[in-house]
Amino acid sequence: MRVRTRLAVGAIGALTVAGLLTGCGDEGSSGTDAPEQGASGAGCAPVAGDQLVVLADDKKLQNTDNIIPAVNADAANPQLLTALDKVSAALDTPKLIALNKAVDVDRKSPKAAAEEFASANDLTTGIAKGPGGKIVVGAGNFSESQTLAELYKIALTTAGYQVTVQQIGNRELYEPALEKGEIQVVPEYAATMAEFLNTKANGQNAAAVSSPELEKTVTALKAAGDKVGITFGAPAAAQDQNAFAVTKAFADKYGLTTLSDLAAKCSGSATVLAGPPECPQRPKCQAGLVQVYNFKAGSFSSLDAGGPQTKNALKTGTASVGLVFSSDGALATS
Repeated sequence: MRVRTRLAVGAIGALTVAGLLTGCGDEGSSGTDAPEQGASGAGCAPVAGDQLVVLADDKKLQNTDNIIPAVNADAANPQLLTALDKVSAALDTPKLIALNKAVDVDRKSPKAAAEEFASANDLTTGIAKGPGGKIVVGAGNFSESQTLAELYKIALTTAGYQVTVQQIGNRELYEPALEKGEIQVVPEYAATMAEFLNTKANGQNAAAVSSPELEKTVTALKAAGDKVGITFGAPAAAQDQNAFAVTKAFADKYGLTTLSDLAAKCSGSATVLAGPPECPQRPKCQAGLVQVYNFKAGSFSSLDAGGPQTKNALKTGTASVGLVFSSDGALATS
């Protein structure tokens, strides 16, 4: 579903994939292996439950993947950017989770979910008319991107543009189209796009430019965009990035709200961490949990990247904690 899977378990483009999968099993396998890092202590056995909650990343392991509009520089007039920024201002992570639930769980179309959101949040109020003209909003090949593109269409239509939404595919396809002006607007993710442009310009081993601090990430992103003719609007509070979830029953039983709590109370043999096969070596997955939080799971279950296998393992009580995406509709509380 997600065009960002390669980032979600990686060093945001700074590491190559080669050699990272050794000993981790195939994606989708259900094998549970002892992680490389030794765990001592009793740990916290899984607790089944239907509701998933994200543990707060209180030490900022993850970088800032806030939603941000990317615009071809030739199309980036003030009225257009202001209309897109209205979408950013309306979005926070709980609202993005609800939008994703509407599409991925409740099976509404991205267009219908966007229209309901726009109405409920007065999205079009106060948007000024621009010079008009045709605008193509590109969308990635996953539902969240398509819903965000529909929100951009609503705002830009109100601003007087003739807007079409075109599903392009992955970033490797739509970013060059954005540079060339074949599409004019696309919803993006600040840290992911910053590293995409960084590694495209400087090679896969380029030092990372994104940061857990949003201002630093956006500064780097805009600098990279200026070099290729892409302008960026205001970032939303909404983020879609790596997160670690447990069942609410697990969090309640062990008294957890943060990843620091998890490390302090649940490092040990009974704790099962679930995620994609490359997770143990990735600095935004298990390796990062060890380095930043000193969290040591007793075993690792090789499943998927924020997908149904990991979420099912949590809900059925075969995993204690699992890698998810922070805007997943499965995290909705109602």
